[in-house]
Amino acid sequence: MTSFIVIYLSQTFWEMIELTKAEEQVMQYLWNIEKGFLKDIVEKYPDPKPAYTTVSTVVRVLVKKGAIAYNTYGKINEYYPVIKKTDYTKRFMKTMVKNFFNNSQQQFASFFTKESDLSVSELEELRKLIDQKINEQKK
Repeated sequence: MTSFIVIYLSQTFWEMIELTKAEEQVMQYLWNIEKGFLKDIVEKYPDPKPAYTTVSTVVRVLVKKGAIAYNTYGKINEYYPVIKKTDYTKRFMKTMVKNFFNNSQQQFASFFTKESDLSVSELEELRKLIDQKINEQKK
């Protein structure tokens, strides 16, 4: 099952990449550590950790898709994400709003505030963020 699509700038063109849940998990760990060897990625998994070869296969697929790249030191590769987490998150949110809320950010915000268990302080913080955005756009 595909979790969502990411768009990222690859030199001079936009490219779309679909990530599976397993690929997304590796990306989360790489974004967290910024760069690392395969053993570093495997160490991030909670117990019971997946087999080293399983993670290696997912990493190879991500390299082939262009989501991550690597530097080679002797026979060992150090991996790093090519896709920025912010770009991935932004595309995920756009896709979710399009697919579940008729491309309406207002419907999404309404659903989010009604269906989530936000505390009063969290709602007040959201209000501050919205007020800041309104003030920025009025300038």
